[in-house]
Amino acid sequence: VQLQASGGGLVQAGGSLRLSCAASGRTVSGYGMGWFRQAPGKEREFVAGVSRSGDSTHYADSVKGRFTISRGGAKNTVYLQMNSLKPEDTAVYYCAAGGGSYYYTLRKSNEYDYWGQGTLVTVSS
Repeated sequence: VQLQASGGGLVQAGGSLRLSCAASGRTVSGYGMGWFRQAPGKEREFVAGVSRSGDSTHYADSVKGRFTISRGGAKNTVYLQMNSLKPEDTAVYYCAAGGGSYYYTLRKSNEYDYWGQGTLVTVSS
């Protein structure tokens, strides 16, 4: 499966963005999906994930209550709605697809098999 992330940009603190991860080659419904981010000088970190079933989601503590991951159904797309953005959310955001059990949300980068190119999110103070 090939993944294409988009939707990044420059936004003021407190604003919102919606990232999209469009898949081609195979349907994303067969994969656990996730979003990661990497800020300058830092390691890549998990942001949010959704299980293959779509019933289970998991978020990093730093984004819980502000970010929402969702599947786009027939659009074969996964979204990351980001609200109340903070300067510390500034990073390159990556989407990823992996296997795993049907109801489990993948949370580690080494659990994901396919990665999209990143999209840059910059939050100004």
